[in-house]
Amino acid sequence: MFNKSHNKLFKIEKDTNFANRILALSLPSALVFIMLVALKLLPASIAIIAYGTIIVFNIIWLFPVTFEMQQVRKYIFRLSKEKNCIHENFNLTENDTKEIVKAVNEMHRFWTEKAEKLEAQTISDTAVLDTLPDPILMIDQNGNILGANNAAHKLLGSNITDRNVEEIFSSNNFINAVSRVLKAESESENLIFYVNHNENKNDLQKIYAHIKKLPWISKGRAVAVISLYDFAKATKIEKMQADFVANASHELRTPLSVISGFIDTLQTTAKDDEKARNMFLKIMAEQAAYMSLLIENLLSLSKIEMMQDMPPEEKIDILTIVEDVCNALMLKAQNKNMTFKLNFKDNLANITADYGQIRQLLQNLCDNAIKYGYQDSIITISAKNVSSIPAAKTYQVALGPAVAVSIHNFGEKIDHEHFNRLTERFYRMQSHKNQNIKGSGLGLAIVKHILIRHQGNLKIKSETTKGTTFTVYLPIEQNKTTN
Repeated sequence: MFNKSHNKLFKIEKDTNFANRILALSLPSALVFIMLVALKLLPASIAIIAYGTIIVFNIIWLFPVTFEMQQVRKYIFRLSKEKNCIHENFNLTENDTKEIVKAVNEMHRFWTEKAEKLEAQTISDTAVLDTLPDPILMIDQNGNILGANNAAHKLLGSNITDRNVEEIFSSNNFINAVSRVLKAESESENLIFYVNHNENKNDLQKIYAHIKKLPWISKGRAVAVISLYDFAKATKIEKMQADFVANASHELRTPLSVISGFIDTLQTTAKDDEKARNMFLKIMAEQAAYMSLLIENLLSLSKIEMMQDMPPEEKIDILTIVEDVCNALMLKAQNKNMTFKLNFKDNLANITADYGQIRQLLQNLCDNAIKYGYQDSIITISAKNVSSIPAAKTYQVALGPAVAVSIHNFGEKIDHEHFNRLTERFYRMQSHKNQNIKGSGLGLAIVKHILIRHQGNLKIKSETTKGTTFTVYLPIEQNKTTN
């Protein structure tokens, strides 16, 4: 016990000048005793004993306060250095030190909560910026890039942070616009400029930029925000829309012109020709049926596109859908003396999907197998569980296990050069047109958009002697987020 107290006392003397303070506090008493001894009013021995008593009293009186203040000081230093320091409960005896520790704990708790809220807000703001489809840059007064969202990194590269905008962009118009905003000559700037990311000087990317100075109340190093918009996306969408309207108009114009011509003929030269009338009416009925199919497929494709961002939620059994499709197409297959053969693996997993769309997808593929297959042949439909889906070039497929459904038929070989174009709207192989095989050219486009919604994929394999196989990969579960 004595040794422990002695160690504490020695530590206090070393760290806090405790001895000097005791001597300083006892100095007035020493001077008084010296005067009393000098005037012979008090014996020297009594003066020494009395002075020693005062020193002991001061030690006993100052020791607890000094020791507790030393502990508080160490505790405050520890709080300042340790991020997750746990508040300690001291066995304090002095009211002053108790109040000091209480105040320090309250202050530390306040600033810890502030820091956590600020960190959470920063993470939240960063996450929000990263979800934005357009590139966003934050710059300081010198034009250095302080931060950028994911879209900006994809457009400009992963190493753009801490670089100056003059290093990233070569457009003088853009650099001058940024300079005007930073110099407070303008609150905001809007312009269109071109970015060249490749060595090919003709490969320019058209970019729209909005440069906005942050309000004066904003704090931090960032003083302006640059938002960019890639016109390539809009141009691509406009071209797709223009092509779609042109193709749809062309496909509808042909049967309409045929029907219109036959109506004119029936009203004039073939008015009383029963044989010609019957033949023309048959052709007109075929053309009307083709237009009806085309319009139905266009409406179906439009509906699928509107649901593109709505993930399916129901669990479905592939085997049940395949059996329904085979029953629906049985008569059409029998007309060409074709038969369906099912080859399903045991324990086939159910998938999360839209029942109606998957049925339409499989029916389109099976209908094509009949339409473009040889007479007196077999159409084999097989399905199995697979560990993953092959990657797609233009969209993100789901990760994880999937079900692969293959539709195989024996027909004319499809050259590899056609594979990527088969899913384009209105695209049809010239050989099929020459054989006068009826079709809208939208069946596989519908299949593709259904697979995009379901985060699946389509693979094609075709050989002269072994036939053609269309394999669709449907994930058991869709990913929560997609690109």
